[in-house]
Amino acid sequence: MFEAPAEGKELASVTKHVFVTGGVVSSLGKGLTSASIGMLLESRGLRVKMQKLDPYINVDPGTMSPYQHGEVYVLDDGSETDLDLGHYERFTSTPLTRRSNYTTGQIYLSVINKERRGEFLGNTVQVIPHITNEIKEVVKQLADADTDIVITEIGGTVGDIESLPFLEAIRQIPLEVGRENCLFIHLTLVPYLKAAGELKTKPTQHSVGILRQIGIQPDVLVCRTERGLDVSDREKIALFCNVPLDCVIEERDKDFSIYEVPLSLQSNRIDEIVLRRFGLQAGAADLEEWHELLHRLRNPEHEISIALVGKYAGHRDAYKSIYEAIDHGGIAHKTQVRVQPIKSEDIEREGAERLLAGFDGLIVPGGFGERGVEGKVEAIRFARERGLPFLGICLGMQCAVIDFARNVAGLADAHSTEFNRDTPHPVICLMEEQQGVIHKGGTMRLGAQPCGLTGGSRSAAAYGTAAISERHRHRYEFNPRYRERLEEAGLVIAGTSPDGTLVEIVELVDHPWFVAVQFHPEFKSKPTAAHPLFAGLVAAAVERHAGSAWVAEA
Repeated sequence: MFEAPAEGKELASVTKHVFVTGGVVSSLGKGLTSASIGMLLESRGLRVKMQKLDPYINVDPGTMSPYQHGEVYVLDDGSETDLDLGHYERFTSTPLTRRSNYTTGQIYLSVINKERRGEFLGNTVQVIPHITNEIKEVVKQLADADTDIVITEIGGTVGDIESLPFLEAIRQIPLEVGRENCLFIHLTLVPYLKAAGELKTKPTQHSVGILRQIGIQPDVLVCRTERGLDVSDREKIALFCNVPLDCVIEERDKDFSIYEVPLSLQSNRIDEIVLRRFGLQAGAADLEEWHELLHRLRNPEHEISIALVGKYAGHRDAYKSIYEAIDHGGIAHKTQVRVQPIKSEDIEREGAERLLAGFDGLIVPGGFGERGVEGKVEAIRFARERGLPFLGICLGMQCAVIDFARNVAGLADAHSTEFNRDTPHPVICLMEEQQGVIHKGGTMRLGAQPCGLTGGSRSAAAYGTAAISERHRHRYEFNPRYRERLEEAGLVIAGTSPDGTLVEIVELVDHPWFVAVQFHPEFKSKPTAAHPLFAGLVAAAVERHAGSAWVAEA
């Protein structure tokens, strides 16, 4: 995202480590804080890598409910990871791989496999040193000659029993790489009590106290708060937490945009604190691009509304990257996009006409399970027949194919074998490579896959190229046995796997914007570089809102 400054930069002779922990309560925004720090350091020309360590015992989040964990963020290499890695990729240019996210489950599984192979030579395997050694290794493996700083975020909240092995491991790392090469940042909450009319610093003191009992003295405190900290509040925190006053940083809640966070942290000189601690010199931060995107957000020229119809519509984190990608499309077109989540089951009960009339666009995202599928199909039919700009993603594409097969191609009762094994027209079926797969974790078609685009298609025009690579996460696909019949009925196959066997994109010609994709374009969208398909949807929605007429062909 950023080019290194030509002058004034001193690369680290030894890779430095920044550890980010959280206290008092969860959901304070460690991922955003970590990503923002990474972005600021990159903007000054430093080479940064990022990593998240999660304390849950699942091997990865791939089998976890979106209601509990939010979306599963997929990397190019097929890793199913925590949604915070989406923040890392959107804010920075750091290369992320399966080494960028580890869970307690992965750590223990690795140690147990080593024990089964006899690698511990008869020793009793224990949390200390064997589990903590494994954690230290996954942190230190990111340190190399091409990396100045590794930022490692520790999931969970200080005081949770699940996080203890990770905290113990990062306590030990300074003993091995040198305390001067490590920096501990603790994100905490300073709540405002309305009844008392004041901010309370005691929760932060207790949180830091727990860390210090473990043996970790934080170097920097980032204090989340609704109200501004005055000098006396910061002095009190600094005194009782044994942290220099200038290292007590206020992080006010951002009502406008999460993209304000890096600039807020920079105004508190957190990048300077990191550089000073490590004895590094770097060029001035190049944040012109970031200031421009915030200017576009604050000064929109258009305003549109987009409906997001999904089975998890009431849970924003389940579609975190989609919401962000919609915002990116808005930034690209200087447009404020208001997104209204609608449960697909509500479409089934109340009808698409009642719930979707008045919107400028529609997105139907992915998901698993039969619940709400017919509502998605009905919503897509409404968009197809009314000329409502539409983007379908993963299951959203499959539902678009089902609607087209049933209501345009005349294939009554067409369906996916995922939901109806006995359908007379299985236009969506289990992928050949998925036949016989029993285990659920990490067994789908995952990660970056190449795709060739059809010349003259909407997608080819949006991407501006004939070949793309996008990330996948699915088991079912467009049934190639129905390709000819659906094409004859007017469905455009706009993208396929290089060998032509897998259909990746479908479109309609006689429609303002009707594009549906099997992959997940939201994972490759950035605030400074909107994904072409989201930008295309927003552009079409702006035209519709402006009153561009569209009439369906007879």
